[in-house]
Amino acid sequence: MVYYLNIVMDYAQLVEAYLALEKTSKRLEKVSIISDLIKKCSKDDLSRIIYLLQGKVFPHYDERKIGMSSRLLVKAISHSSGVSASDVERLWRDTGDLGNVAEQLLNKKKQLTLAYRKLDVAKVFDNIRKMSEMEGAGTVMRKIGLFAELLSGAKPDEARFIVRTILEELRVGVAEGVLRDSIAQAYGFNAHDIEKAFDVLVDYGDVALRAREGKLKKLRLQVGKPLRVMLSIKVDNIEEAFKAVGKPALIDQKLDGFRVCIHKKGKNVSLFTRRLEDVTQQFKEVLSIIEKHVNAKSCILDSEFVGYDPKTGKHLPFQHISQRIKRKYNIESVAKKLPVEINVFDILHYNGRDLINEAQEKRRNILEKIIREEDRKIVLTKKLITDDEKKAQKFFKDSLSNGNEGVMIKNLKGIYQPGRRVEGWVKLKDILEPLDLVIVKAEWGEGKRANVLSSFTLACKDGDDYLEIGKVSTGVKEKHEGLTYSELTKTLKPYIISGKGKEVVVKPAIILEVGYEEIQRSPTYSSGFALRFPRVNKLRFDKPVAEITSLGMINRIYSSQRHKK
Repeated sequence: MVYYLNIVMDYAQLVEAYLALEKTSKRLEKVSIISDLIKKCSKDDLSRIIYLLQGKVFPHYDERKIGMSSRLLVKAISHSSGVSASDVERLWRDTGDLGNVAEQLLNKKKQLTLAYRKLDVAKVFDNIRKMSEMEGAGTVMRKIGLFAELLSGAKPDEARFIVRTILEELRVGVAEGVLRDSIAQAYGFNAHDIEKAFDVLVDYGDVALRAREGKLKKLRLQVGKPLRVMLSIKVDNIEEAFKAVGKPALIDQKLDGFRVCIHKKGKNVSLFTRRLEDVTQQFKEVLSIIEKHVNAKSCILDSEFVGYDPKTGKHLPFQHISQRIKRKYNIESVAKKLPVEINVFDILHYNGRDLINEAQEKRRNILEKIIREEDRKIVLTKKLITDDEKKAQKFFKDSLSNGNEGVMIKNLKGIYQPGRRVEGWVKLKDILEPLDLVIVKAEWGEGKRANVLSSFTLACKDGDDYLEIGKVSTGVKEKHEGLTYSELTKTLKPYIISGKGKEVVVKPAIILEVGYEEIQRSPTYSSGFALRFPRVNKLRFDKPVAEITSLGMINRIYSSQRHKK
């Protein structure tokens, strides 16, 4: 296979691909467009192109932010175009898209000056990245200067995509699945190989570089770098669980906490959520516990952090401690009020050796040798190994009576498969499975709720698409304990893409766990389903959008309901 090794790719070539991607909704066409583009990339430009195709300048796990708000961009566009900020604001209200505003204003300016200077991908990428690194006095003007430098050489359509990239609102339909298939097609791999590499590296830029060089085999886990965790499939009873994983099986309690991967290397400890967020600083109080109670020079542990009442010692529901995940200030005082207990249930790496291809049984044995347990500090999840359905059922009921969500049932010989939802792990709960749905639209309220969003349109996932399944408001509070309208509005505001009347469209980023009485067929929503009496249970800051409830799961629950009637 021949790759064109132009040293620097013109940004116009990337924009040409953006425009082609905008014009088609066909997955195979998108894959072909991207595959053709990245085959023309130099090695130096490849990862930049991969990030920019996703509307990013950082890999998936990197938490750095560009730090240019819509309001600051209005000021920057005004500065670059010579048009007053109020006129930029007016055009923004009319079009709902600052990218289109920049294109429109730049088109007028360029007609007057006819001045273009070629932009290359590296220049656009580097200028946008530099915006995230700026701090201190004069930051605003320096960011505007970097933006103005790009626009001074940009063509109108290039300006549109520069603005959208800065706002992380690219909107050309390049979801993870399309990118995965494009890399596979470009370099002659199958999609499974690419996805497996991404589950470990969590960086399609890195994956593409390795695929280009034919180095996707024998990828090693990196202590200190997040990876995608293994997921489970829901079953309805113990009999179904044993059928899925075999007998005997390892059964452990399913706790109402949040998933944390613990990375330890010497005295350095890092903590990552299943969304790949680094929460080490938010849970500093547990670092010394891990250092003292985990007998390993290096390891990666899979665990559940469970909150407990410091007065009674009793476990608390996830919602009580969820606020700690995003906490930036007063961390120590909040840690005293809402402490957590580490419940470890798996090990992926130990003293320089990856364990993900070792059997579940062996991994658990290693855990039991290296964890020194201490209640309300660090413990192993309570387990049962059995082939007896009655014993398994009793263990399940005991777990529920202890306030847990249910149990996990695991294949004793099963390997750990990052990012996979496979039958090696299944979960059993005693309630109708709640749905994890993403907010895609919201509506401003009336009367006392006039300044808050008070109705939320939810969507499930079908491949790379988000399909609406209903609206919810019940379960969100006015001012009392729990999730409030003002809190949810504040959380959603940075993700608002456009608005018309009372309705706003939001970037799919904020997930709600939703309970319901029943799933019904409905022509009203694009999923073909609607929820009867939906109710918000909690915000799911701990969960990535890639893992929201699928249309396939909705179908299965719907069919199960019909079968039970």
